[in-house]
Amino acid sequence: MNRASAIYALTDVHLTPQPLDPDSIIEGTPLARSATLTRSADQTAFTMVWDCSAGVFRWYYSFDETLHVLEGSAMIDDGSSPPRAIGPGDVVFFPAGATAVWRVDSYIRKVAFCRKTLPAPIGAVLRTLRSAKKVLKAAQPAVMGAS
Repeated sequence: MNRASAIYALTDVHLTPQPLDPDSIIEGTPLARSATLTRSADQTAFTMVWDCSAGVFRWYYSFDETLHVLEGSAMIDDGSSPPRAIGPGDVVFFPAGATAVWRVDSYIRKVAFCRKTLPAPIGAVLRTLRSAKKVLKAAQPAVMGAS
């Protein structure tokens, strides 16, 4: 049986410019950069490092993103709860379709795990298959013990 190996990546990598959409910038001239660290075989998930200089901008999340702040800080306003400061060690999840206003006072660097959401019918099929697999796995020892 061929098992996939773990992939290890450093977060101290060369970042390339990732200009923000000028229409999303509310204040200042934030400069963003990023680098992709890993990507899943099916291309639905990836891990990246991202940083940004001072400024205020609106971000639209076209996929699920879980981020972990490595250094710096920002104030995040998702429009539905009070704005919240994030800094080193904090973890935040943004579901696909969310928007947030980021206020970066000086600098922020994060590592983010991003996942494209699957269409609902495909997700339902996958959940059904996982459930069936659990049922079959649970029944397997009983069948093996019966012989």
